[in-house]
Amino acid sequence: MSDTTETWLGLQRRAKPLVQAGVLLGLGLGGFFDGIVLHQILQFHHMLSSHPDPTVAEDLRLNVLADGLFHAATYVFTVIGIGLLWRARRRSDVPASGRTLLGAIVAGWGLFNLVEGLVNHQLLGIHHVWPAGPGSVLIWDVAFLVWGLLFLVGGYGIVRRDEAVAAPSRG
Repeated sequence: MSDTTETWLGLQRRAKPLVQAGVLLGLGLGGFFDGIVLHQILQFHHMLSSHPDPTVAEDLRLNVLADGLFHAATYVFTVIGIGLLWRARRRSDVPASGRTLLGAIVAGWGLFNLVEGLVNHQLLGIHHVWPAGPGSVLIWDVAFLVWGLLFLVGGYGIVRRDEAVAAPSRG
């Protein structure tokens, strides 16, 4: 491989379509996990369950609607990810790498946790990971952010270790 290979985020540029598809799929899967496991199965919170206005926070019908809109958004991320993956697989210049796809999905899931945790838990305060759980609300919210950071960095690391897409080292 020559040193003139174009790079993107430390990867060969030809891997970009596959990575983008994986990140969108990861955003969708991370959102589905959050909504299905934390909102519905464990019932830690709903989308607006910590809203500063108690009439909003206690309105179950409104919270279920907000959860549904949240799920619709994660569905859109997933469908776009599938479309991008379909398009990437049809291109002969994009590497067919399951490792890169998996790493990008893990990174996308981590990105979901970071953005959702920073925006909804910290900035807007409309819900927290487990407001009634043991320990401080902040501990659970920070753990969610750390989980996201570990997934983002770990997923990127998985992609970077894939010889099929890693940019050649200089030197």
